[in-house]
Amino acid sequence: MNPKSVLKGRGAQLNVPNRFFEFSHEIRNDFLEYCEKEGEKPDKNKTRYLEVFPKTIVNKVESPDIGMSYSMNAYQGCEHGCIYCYARNTHEYWGYSPGLDFERRILVKKDAPKLLEEKLKKKSWKAHTIVMSGNTDCYQPAEQIYKITRQCLEVFLKYKHPVGIITKNALILRDLDIVKELAKDGLIGVNISITSLSEQTRRVLEPRTATIKRRFETVKTLTDNGVPVNVMIAPIIPSINSHEILPLAKTASDNGANSIAHTIVRLNGAIGDIFTDWIKKTMPDRADKVLHQIESCHGGSLNDSRFKTRMRGEGKIAEQINNLVRLARLKYFKNKGMPKLNKELHEQYKDGQLKLF
Repeated sequence: MNPKSVLKGRGAQLNVPNRFFEFSHEIRNDFLEYCEKEGEKPDKNKTRYLEVFPKTIVNKVESPDIGMSYSMNAYQGCEHGCIYCYARNTHEYWGYSPGLDFERRILVKKDAPKLLEEKLKKKSWKAHTIVMSGNTDCYQPAEQIYKITRQCLEVFLKYKHPVGIITKNALILRDLDIVKELAKDGLIGVNISITSLSEQTRRVLEPRTATIKRRFETVKTLTDNGVPVNVMIAPIIPSINSHEILPLAKTASDNGANSIAHTIVRLNGAIGDIFTDWIKKTMPDRADKVLHQIESCHGGSLNDSRFKTRMRGEGKIAEQINNLVRLARLKYFKNKGMPKLNKELHEQYKDGQLKLF
């Protein structure tokens, strides 16, 4: 590998064309940031935060493969730069590339707390767990500036409403005061994504995420404070982190996690080209092997959109991975699991509030 050919501090190494646009464009903004310690010039690696104003914030999830009914995303795009991220494709709907634009053009929904409160106040709304980060991480670096996630958690607490969180950032500990209060009433479940025990792997796979050590510390701190935590070993990528399933599961259990979950990597849409470019630059010695093994999990293709098979894969390699995860659950998480969240408190809260009128 030629280090000079790799853009440090980022996952994607290029901007693939947006399939919805035939012309190029650029949006300018005053919020500029770049990874100085990695030595890039600011004109090559700046992040831009752009405010957007959606009319709604809570989305119904239709996929039968995802264990959530509703999700919300305070940010679109994610500076974490995880090369495999399925959310990259959604950036095209906003007019951007799913490559570097996804990591460097972060759309900020400052009205999210207000929109969430309007949703929860509706007489017609029945409590369902709303998952923050169904698409992009609610504790990505932008949250340090805008604190939108914290404001939304305050709304969930106010209305006694169940909420789920998916993150790979230790920044959630900043909000431990609110998270603990939600946990006391069984209103929150946290999913911490940990894909490797190797810092070297993390740096290239998820360049701007919290370290592995910090993530396990986060699991332990949360569970020590009565917050249920599921560790997401996701995605599992053959010949990159597939050999780490059992030690990852053991470490998660040792740090108090209630359960583990997994998916097998799938590279839909533009992600296939982005991932292929990335692995040939960062892991040229095993690029072909990895790509072929991913294809073997999805009927000979990097892309797989089929419900009920796309997350678990098929074929011998996928079967081996799924069996290892089952073994890990039996070995390290027997008689453990994530609790069901409390939906009754919100209904009682609404009833009590309506009686005031």
